[in-house]
Amino acid sequence: MSSPTDILAAVPFLIGFYPERSLVVIGLVGPAVRVTTRWDLPAESGALDGLLPLLKREQVTTVILIGYGPGSLVTAGVDEATRLLRTGGIKITESLRAADGRYWSYVCQRVACCPPEGVAYDPKASSIAAEAVVQGLVALPNRRSLERSVAPYQGKARVSMNRATDRAITSIRIALARGKPADIVADGIARVRTAIDVYAHGDRLNDDDAARLGLDLAIIRVRDEAWTLIDDRAAHLTLWRDLTRRLNPRHAAPAASLLAATAWRNGDCALATLALDRALTADPRYTMAVLLSRAIRNLLPPNVLRERMPTPEDLDREMGTPTMKWLSPLLTLLEEPSALAS
Repeated sequence: MSSPTDILAAVPFLIGFYPERSLVVIGLVGPAVRVTTRWDLPAESGALDGLLPLLKREQVTTVILIGYGPGSLVTAGVDEATRLLRTGGIKITESLRAADGRYWSYVCQRVACCPPEGVAYDPKASSIAAEAVVQGLVALPNRRSLERSVAPYQGKARVSMNRATDRAITSIRIALARGKPADIVADGIARVRTAIDVYAHGDRLNDDDAARLGLDLAIIRVRDEAWTLIDDRAAHLTLWRDLTRRLNPRHAAPAASLLAATAWRNGDCALATLALDRALTADPRYTMAVLLSRAIRNLLPPNVLRERMPTPEDLDREMGTPTMKWLSPLLTLLEEPSALAS
């Protein structure tokens, strides 16, 4: 990123969408981007307090600041970030404001290159944007587009999934009448692994399989199997985003939390936050979502949790033999009104 235009072209791909009314902080170690964070503007009181500890923890040496919006909105946020960074001895190599296709620099005072009326720019014309696309990165038009990417399906797709959910509930009730808790849990774990393989091969679960897996994930041991298996493959993001959108919204907390964990692992805190909103809307006390929300709110790096994740074998040793108590969250779902009534 050798120019303001390059920086402005890179930001949408670093955060996943073209920002508006935002403060973006890019932390670098040498020439490499180590961390990128974004806040809505105006920032709430104390919202930036975690910035300096985050940059210190990531051993960031230099920072680029970019504010999006009118000067009356952006300057206060940039000034606060600048104060914090100077307090921590972190160098600011560039500080920009961008609005309406023009940018202004807070560090450049030369009229020849930084005139009062700003400099016109086209982020899509930069080679940075072209390289990002070649590397498979995506920048959505705005945050609203990102919100829609995790929103529940409506219309015919919702009707079809509601019917599949009712069939899955009937199937589980039959299995509960015939099987043991260990069998129910084992079947759910097997479905998790099968689903990951399906998406890894570029395929998609049908409605019946998606609805059944959504119910299986209510069992903590089954959900944790999915959590421990998350790795760098794109299949996890595709799978959990798909289920977050397709499942009955009341059943979406586990899948949405898994989507958040995957996105956070990938450094996409914007998507992770939206996924957690979906999870906590479904269940405000859902423990996994609450845990991840606190971690992201405190600007913790994902490896803090990732390095402590157990393996499936660890889970088996720690949790022991499945009992009926394990199935309590699932049984609660089965007692809810029919999906077709929602």
